[in-house]
Amino acid sequence: MFHGHSVTSSVSASSRTTEKMADVVNVGVNLDAFSHAISGIQALRSSVSRVFESLKDGMKNRETLEGREKQFIVEFQDNLQAVNRDLNELERLSGLVGRPSESHPLHNSGLLSLDPVQDKTPLYSQLLQAYKWSNKLQYHAGLASSLLNQQSLKRSANQMGASAKRRPKVQPSTLVLPPQYVDDVISRIGRMFPDMTIELFRPNGTSAVLLVTLGKVLKAIVVMRSLFIDRTVVRGFNENVYNDDGKLDIWTKSQYQVFQKVTDHATTALLHYQLPQMPDVVVRSFMTWLRSYIKLFQSSCQRCGRFLQDGLPPTWRDFRTLEAFHDTCRM
Repeated sequence: MFHGHSVTSSVSASSRTTEKMADVVNVGVNLDAFSHAISGIQALRSSVSRVFESLKDGMKNRETLEGREKQFIVEFQDNLQAVNRDLNELERLSGLVGRPSESHPLHNSGLLSLDPVQDKTPLYSQLLQAYKWSNKLQYHAGLASSLLNQQSLKRSANQMGASAKRRPKVQPSTLVLPPQYVDDVISRIGRMFPDMTIELFRPNGTSAVLLVTLGKVLKAIVVMRSLFIDRTVVRGFNENVYNDDGKLDIWTKSQYQVFQKVTDHATTALLHYQLPQMPDVVVRSFMTWLRSYIKLFQSSCQRCGRFLQDGLPPTWRDFRTLEAFHDTCRM
């Protein structure tokens, strides 16, 4: 008896749980009242149509003006009362229909709303909020995309229009210049600095490699691509700059730390002096900066006033003033 009662209780509890789940999943709408409300809407539309039809027909089918006016007023009042009656009936039915649940099930995610501790884990409400936010984001992104496309087309039209005539012509590319022009630029720079000797080599076609001898202080190998400087290596005046086969050694670093520092600073200078439209000015500016090392071992630091720091002279030269600084004092 005890076991049978337990089975019956469990079955009834299971059925109640199923009914509870069905009630939660149900959208909360009275379908019978909903059907009557639809009929009420149709009746309201018919009565409103009769009002406008009576206004359209006006006063007619009466012999005297007074008779036509009375008949028109009576019919118009009856039609308005019918509209009022249908509207009241629709409002009554709308109260019986019920309000749809705010938690609309999204396939299996609707089961998240059945969590008994929804206040602590509001996953379903957060999921709905994220879904709405995603839709709004997609909508606004589409608007932004259309606006940007319109602006792009507008700019293209302006460029193709009358403003294109006022736009300056594109200068020809200076990546490839005649070798004779490069030779003339290098020779002019060599005449500007009597204490600097510049020898030009073309080991591989039109590309130029410069061997710059600055007094009796240093030698610099400058690798160029047309008039654009690619890299430079600085070595001491007494160091060998040639390979065993007699060609310029453009890769080996100096064995002295001071010239390794100068090489690093020269690489920084190549990045500083950049003017693609006027490459000859860039080369001249770089050579002017390199010439400032003519007194590498004679200049004192402009900040600390000492000649040596950690056994090294001031190896940094300011790009604008060409003043000497130790590598740590320039910071």
